[in-house]
Amino acid sequence: MTKCILVIDDEPGIRQVIQVTFKVLTSWETLIAADCPAGIALAESRQPDAILLDVMLPGMDGITAFHRMRENPVTRSIPVILLTAKTGAGERARFAKLPIAGMITKPFTAPELVRQTRSILNWPD
Repeated sequence: MTKCILVIDDEPGIRQVIQVTFKVLTSWETLIAADCPAGIALAESRQPDAILLDVMLPGMDGITAFHRMRENPVTRSIPVILLTAKTGAGERARFAKLPIAGMITKPFTAPELVRQTRSILNWPD
């Protein structure tokens, strides 16, 4: 069965790179949202197998969106991987306290993104 990943990121270039990467290097379906309200709505309606969620988003940030999805019975069990350019010790400690599936640091290469996503979600090659 084909896996489905929802990507929530405000940067069009990042969204495009992720979508093309998953299309070319995997068989995963990719859903795209440019902001958290749209992403939460897609998560509720489509119930993807996983979510890649940018931390720094305008309006509602990724951490707030994560908590909202955890409060919703429809989305609470969907694994979330945070995408972040914040790699300081303080941020890492803060993210480590969250019940996320994992974290991927920006920037990343296409093969790194696929490898890390598979590893975090324990999805086969």
